[in-house]
Amino acid sequence: MAGSQFDHRGVAPFNDPILAARLEAIRQLAEGLSHRVAVMDRDFNVIYANESAWAAVSADTAVVKPAKCFEAFAHRDDPCGTCPAIKVFEGPDVQSVSCTSSGDGTTCGMHQAFPLVTEQGQVGSMLVLFSNKKTTPLRAHDLKVVEHLAPAARESLGRLIGRSPAMQQLFDMISLVADSSATVLIQGESGTGKELVAKTIHELSYRKDKPFVIVDCGSLPETLLESELFGHMRGAFTGAVSSKRGLFEEADGGTIFLDEIANTTSTFQAKLLRVLQEGEVKRVGGNQPIKIDVRVISATNKDLTEMVMAKSFRQDLFYRLAVLPLHMPPLRDRKEDIPLLVEHFVASSCKRHRQPLRRVSSEVMHALREATWPGNVRELQHYVERAVVTTTGQDLTCKDLVALGSQSEPEDLRAVVRGAVTKAERARIVKALEKTGGHRAKAAKLLKISRASLYNKIRAYKI
Repeated sequence: MAGSQFDHRGVAPFNDPILAARLEAIRQLAEGLSHRVAVMDRDFNVIYANESAWAAVSADTAVVKPAKCFEAFAHRDDPCGTCPAIKVFEGPDVQSVSCTSSGDGTTCGMHQAFPLVTEQGQVGSMLVLFSNKKTTPLRAHDLKVVEHLAPAARESLGRLIGRSPAMQQLFDMISLVADSSATVLIQGESGTGKELVAKTIHELSYRKDKPFVIVDCGSLPETLLESELFGHMRGAFTGAVSSKRGLFEEADGGTIFLDEIANTTSTFQAKLLRVLQEGEVKRVGGNQPIKIDVRVISATNKDLTEMVMAKSFRQDLFYRLAVLPLHMPPLRDRKEDIPLLVEHFVASSCKRHRQPLRRVSSEVMHALREATWPGNVRELQHYVERAVVTTTGQDLTCKDLVALGSQSEPEDLRAVVRGAVTKAERARIVKALEKTGGHRAKAAKLLKISRASLYNKIRAYKI
């Protein structure tokens, strides 16, 4: 058909980044299923179908991609009537629709339909699973894969916690990408939990029994980072008294997490790109390539797209790393998760410090919800732990905790100005530290103040 939107894999691309990533993950999981799997839009255009689905299309039907679902799977020229699967578009509360018990829409063997949500939280398309025969249920293996394809709402995933729409989307994405071997790029502000997401992906994957290796790319100079990741041969440089395996070799069969990937040089980025392309490393000072089977997950608190445009990060490496992109929402965009997080942090802190379980009053909880938390979840966790350790009594009350966000509005104009200046100054310091990767001397230079002044302000503002 002229103007086909399908690519060489039979996949029509989405403009929405969330749907695009979900479609890529669905494609990787669904190709191994014996049952038919398809993704359709509101008009029942087939956006994607796995090999089993297309193989079931009769050769004499002459279906041309792209096609309507009734053309491809029910062998009809006109719609089937009222399809039960359309119910997934009725609202965000619809988790799935079973089609096997309905009289309508079963001509094609539709088994179950699941909504696929866009970045804005709207149902943009639906994932449909078919039975091979009307009476044949999905196999246990296929049902297990379905859990990854369209998981239900939950309050946690691994050690990640949240019931907000932003976290539900993140949970869905993690479930979709976990069992893939594709590279994952996690972007988000400092303190949002990027390393925890990487660990969760590893623990949900088939590599979970293999090593999970963490590399802080921002804390090592280029030469040392190369030696640590790729290994070195004896005599490769001064001090190399023996050959050493690199962290890529140590992670063989498992996952390597490259944190702060934006803080690497273009020279190192070129070498990392070769590793991703070839699936092999060469030790420093060596010529023998070493094959590796490692999944790469990277993370950054910087905008790599802007860095690519500014030519401070290689575009080809960016596309290699961001096959499956994930975004960590800041805590200010998921305030409904704060009570859940506070309860968890209070319980874990009390257990760790051998204290009886403390209670959080509604007044304190309200204050915590209204706080800005520029340090995100990490700041909230440290704040709660400090409160548990430094206070006594069964309740954590406003007397024990600084009631962030619950103070009455100041009437004094000078107080308002002082408060605005304080907030602005704190925000600039946090931003400078983020830009310099936490390097205080560089941050002080960027802010045009002395290091001593910066240290004092960091303590004063409890950054």
